[in-house]
Amino acid sequence: MVKAVLDATILAESENTVLVEGNHYFPSEDVKQECLFESDYRTSCPWKGLAHYYDLEIDGKRIENAAWSYPDPKEKARHITGYFAFGRDVKIE
Repeated sequence: MVKAVLDATILAESENTVLVEGNHYFPSEDVKQECLFESDYRTSCPWKGLAHYYDLEIDGKRIENAAWSYPDPKEKARHITGYFAFGRDVKIE
């Protein structure tokens, strides 16, 4: 079981993460969506496509662009469609 934790709050917990470039990607159904707020920030990866970023908010604390997802990735990354990964502020255990 892999967990994504911020300040003792479990943001995601799954036995079905996908490891890509050192990041655990969690299926959307295993992520606490109520903690995520989509931001306008985007990045582009040559092989994954366009990443959409999300702010995390827990107990009034907001961390900008702390999670990301590929809602419509390129062909080689189709296996992470809609999965979420977390930045360095979030502990993966």
